[in-house]
Amino acid sequence: MAPGGFFARALIVDVDGETATGMPFELDERVLRAYLGGVGLGTWLMHRLAPPRVDPLAPEAPLAFVFSSLVGTPLTTSAKFAVVAKSPLTGLLTDALASSQFAIAGKLTGHDAIVIRGRATQLSVLLIDAAGVRLEPAPELAGLPASEAETQARERFGRGWRTAAIGPAGERQVRYATISHDGRHAGRGGLGAVLGAKNIKAVLVRSGTKVSVADQAGVLAAAKDLRKRSFGPATAKYRELGTLANLLAFNAVSTLPTRNFTAATFEGAPKLAAEELHEMRGVARNSCASCSIGCEHIYSRKGGGSQRMEYENVFALGPLCGVSDPDDVFAASARCDELGLDTISAGGTIAWAMECVERGLIDEPWLRFGDGTALLRALDAIGDRSPGLGELLAQGSRAAAGIVGHGSIDFAPQVKGLELPGYEPRSLQSMALGLAVNARGADHNRSGAYEADLSGDVNRFAGGAAHVAAAIGTEDRAAVMDSMILCKFLRGVFEDPFTEWARLLSLVTGWDMDDGELRRAAQRIVRAKRAFNLREGATAADDTLPARMLTTPLELASGRTATLTADRLRSMITSYYVARGFDEAGRVITTDLPDLLLEA
Repeated sequence: MAPGGFFARALIVDVDGETATGMPFELDERVLRAYLGGVGLGTWLMHRLAPPRVDPLAPEAPLAFVFSSLVGTPLTTSAKFAVVAKSPLTGLLTDALASSQFAIAGKLTGHDAIVIRGRATQLSVLLIDAAGVRLEPAPELAGLPASEAETQARERFGRGWRTAAIGPAGERQVRYATISHDGRHAGRGGLGAVLGAKNIKAVLVRSGTKVSVADQAGVLAAAKDLRKRSFGPATAKYRELGTLANLLAFNAVSTLPTRNFTAATFEGAPKLAAEELHEMRGVARNSCASCSIGCEHIYSRKGGGSQRMEYENVFALGPLCGVSDPDDVFAASARCDELGLDTISAGGTIAWAMECVERGLIDEPWLRFGDGTALLRALDAIGDRSPGLGELLAQGSRAAAGIVGHGSIDFAPQVKGLELPGYEPRSLQSMALGLAVNARGADHNRSGAYEADLSGDVNRFAGGAAHVAAAIGTEDRAAVMDSMILCKFLRGVFEDPFTEWARLLSLVTGWDMDDGELRRAAQRIVRAKRAFNLREGATAADDTLPARMLTTPLELASGRTATLTADRLRSMITSYYVARGFDEAGRVITTDLPDLLLEA
């Protein structure tokens, strides 16, 4: 019998030409308990189902939509799912989370995960419900934005279906294409390209069953309590101004990456600030499915229409590219949504190209920092994979730097191939470690170590032992939240996170779980991610930052200089390896693998 909240099975969907077949894949309860669901379970599935060293865009490369025990419960922010695959951008494990009704409908097909392999002969949609699996040709959806593809699919198949779709960039296998649904995106690592390589424009799911929890009354009481706490001061910033509130705050403390990380303050920041836009452009606030926080802020666009804006897309398409006109940044963000592009990787790759043009390494004189029209032109070239610049930038900054050469890799803003988010590592040195060692690459959602830097508990300009502990702590907490799955914006609501999370899981599943078991699960998930990457060829040399961060001190507006040396970073990484139980080369001990992966 499956534990509460689970079906104890995945669905393996094999697409072969014009047809698709579904096969149940039983999930042992000890796997569910060890990996929790979401990203954790997805990591375990990749170990089992992804052929070693598989090309991420090959038909046999699996892509998994993974749910958790909390999906479908009344617990706030629990309507989330993970998409897990080998990344075409990094060549390593990637996962992305998103919130929408797709999560609930996908789980209520009767599965804890849906894994897709193979390739369709022509552009198609994949439909999955309790009755089975079928593949339907959909050439009429070619070239459409994901939102339009969703609308047409709903009109064709009925309103009961929930849709996750790719845009033109995914069809053309741009290596940082997204998967979108209800206006939200599983954004990082190129998961849209993986689906596009399978010639699948959209996956449609429809609820067809129910799932029970172990303690219905206990879950309802916990949901009521959590909802009440979610309205407290820990989430006030997100409700009032959204994540864009970070922009002016980061600018004030010299940690807002500007013009491809050549500066950490941006003179145009006030024009893009949430405070200014909320006053002049704010039109609405919205929530994800089953969420009581409501962090989504909608702003009016020049010429009509509206756009959802977050800190990361404004940073990447604004300060990072030197663009200060909000209309240009809004338009660029909308273009990324239409094309299905990860805004962070798009902005980072274009900013790198702008610097290459300045240095005379790329002959595209129109592509200049601060030029919003040039930014839009570059995005269109990427989405089209147009010959020359578009094809080059569609590869991401690491691969593009490998083509351009002339030392351009030194200032490509990436780790392991994934472009850096909006945090300056030289002035946030706990975060510097978190970015360097993370399995997904440069990532602020799988390592929130910047919290320690900005708290004042550590000296953010001088990394050391306290920074290592902070990075490990945030990585472990993220591993659990991404596997349960709960929104990170709830993290400040929990006073004793592992104890409270263990109680929630116990109420849903019926397990007698405590904080110690949950901490071990977090560590297991982090180690399993690393083990997958090692299997795929990663080494300790990949745990680093761009050379610019380690050789060029950062001059701050205060007159202070922020310096992060290679020796300091390597010392923190060595300490991180010891604390994680890795060997001196950053490897998971081989004899640990059978227990880690629950193999016989």
